[in-house]
Amino acid sequence: MAQLLFLIIVIGGGWMLYKKFIKDAERLSSRTRREEKERQTGAIGTLERDPTTGEYRVKQDEE
Repeated sequence: MAQLLFLIIVIGGGWMLYKKFIKDAERLSSRTRREEKERQTGAIGTLERDPTTGEYRVKQDEE
């Protein structure tokens, strides 16, 4: 019984690490694509619209 619980915990931990790795990889990939597009167009930053106020601001990276 103890081995089963240990196995479940190890598999759950591995799954959580895998999901975090995928999320970080997607975030890094999208940031790299955005920076490359900014470099190609000569832009200083990417604008995003604030849905509540309707104002445009430079997109900040979420760290």
